[in-house]
Amino acid sequence: MAELIDGRAVAEKVYAELRQEIADLKGRGVTPGLAVVLVGDDPASRAYVRSKDKMCRDLGLHSVKLELPATTTQEDLLAHVAELNRDAAVHGILVQSPPPKQIDEGAIVRALDPAKDVDGFHPGNVAKLAFGDVSGFVPCTPLGCQRLLIECGVEIAGSHVVVLGRSMIVGKPLAMLLMQKANGANATVTVVHSRSRHLPEITRSADIIVAAIGQAHFVQAEHVRSGAIVIDVGINRVDDPTAARGYRLVGDVAFDKVARKAAAITPVPGGVGPMTIAMLMANTIKACRQLSLSL
Repeated sequence: MAELIDGRAVAEKVYAELRQEIADLKGRGVTPGLAVVLVGDDPASRAYVRSKDKMCRDLGLHSVKLELPATTTQEDLLAHVAELNRDAAVHGILVQSPPPKQIDEGAIVRALDPAKDVDGFHPGNVAKLAFGDVSGFVPCTPLGCQRLLIECGVEIAGSHVVVLGRSMIVGKPLAMLLMQKANGANATVTVVHSRSRHLPEITRSADIIVAAIGQAHFVQAEHVRSGAIVIDVGINRVDDPTAARGYRLVGDVAFDKVARKAAAITPVPGGVGPMTIAMLMANTIKACRQLSLSL
């Protein structure tokens, strides 16, 4: 049976490191600040924003939670972003995705000050990742996946990593991150997706599989070779009348079947999820240091 990769435990290690950095910054008269903008009443988005705000407060960060109605216009949201860009007390800005239909999400991302784009989606930060410029911000979920692999002692350099999914949130940035000529990288990366042919053959050649394809239990035992490392990014709701809420959360990996073959695997929940928020906090501290040039 596979070793369980405990994302909560690794996240706590990250927070312990960040508390020391935050104390150092505060000792120099600077409190890192994060602004999270929520447009509308999507329950999942609201829950994410609450958890981010709570972690900010737990760490002693300056937290701005801006909740706007679902009827907010593109112009109004751009005005709020511009105000946050100018706010010296805010070092990181995150506009919760997805926004309502009338909002052009790409335009909002491009309007962010790249130096405060702690989600790592601004074209300037994507370019920095492609060029290996460490002053840029890497999207939080890929960064969390990499940290999990490092903390588990997985030899990434020289490994064949297969990433299932090609989104700008996980798949593409993770591929660029793990192929960097850098510590915690130097992997050979293959990106596959729903249109890829001979998928099981490709994934069985992987030393490390990262599933971020957005389909419950997509990765089955046939996709995994014995001894592989499996990182499950997926979070999917499936109906379960026995559960208190009538549903349960599962990943993109058929956990029970794959865990019998893998050497190590992340659970859902409790794997990648906690790391995403931890790396958001890490990016915010990084932004604070870089914006406060003397620190």
